[in-house]
Amino acid sequence: MKRAAKVLGVGLVVLVLLAVATGFWLDSPRPTGRPGPEADALARRMTAAVDADAWARTQAVRFVFAGRNHHIWDRARGYASVAWDDVQVVFDTATRRGFAWRGGARLADAGDLIDDAHAAWVNDTFWLNPVVKSFDPGVERALVDEDALLVSFGSGGRTPGDAYLWTVGADGRPTAWRMWVSILPIGGLKVSWAGWTRLSTGAWVATEHALGPIDLRLTQVEGAASLAALLGDQPDPFAPLEQASP
Repeated sequence: MKRAAKVLGVGLVVLVLLAVATGFWLDSPRPTGRPGPEADALARRMTAAVDADAWARTQAVRFVFAGRNHHIWDRARGYASVAWDDVQVVFDTATRRGFAWRGGARLADAGDLIDDAHAAWVNDTFWLNPVVKSFDPGVERALVDEDALLVSFGSGGRTPGDAYLWTVGADGRPTAWRMWVSILPIGGLKVSWAGWTRLSTGAWVATEHALGPIDLRLTQVEGAASLAALLGDQPDPFAPLEQASP
């Protein structure tokens, strides 16, 4: 399996193939839907329900994805820290300039691990709060049913072209989505969106995702207006990046 697939943590590709073997899901075609004002209105209802304005004020986040990848994300400076097993990587999310440690020892050649960490960061932070990306450049919205919104990503991330069909609850927050994504061989797999948690900033994020018997849970989720507020007395994990800045 490719290195990036391994870093995506929960091994989505392998798990889905196992699920297919047990007969839980069947492939389904991607719907088209109706773009226009009604689709945009439902998207705005969703972004309001998760408090997108509060998310914009959430400048630092930490969480654990699927029990494996430990993240600290300094959104203000565009820095990320990803740790798994005995590896820790810190990097600039825009330039991918960074450093890696294995077993506490800093590595001279960290290129592959930085790429792994970046892939994990792209994947895992997307699961943290994709609703707020509904109006990003290149994103298309289409109404499929009265309470279902197809969001298609024409650009961005590592797999542009992916699409997600949101089912929206009475409170405006999603209850599930179906996925048509390039890394999965089957289209329309349904994943629940539950365990909605309000961060200290006021933003809402979902922490529980069930793909049949597979649990894609986010744990230890915290958010704050700044990295200092998030970490308290803990040292800045991104000091090496700051010290190496030109």
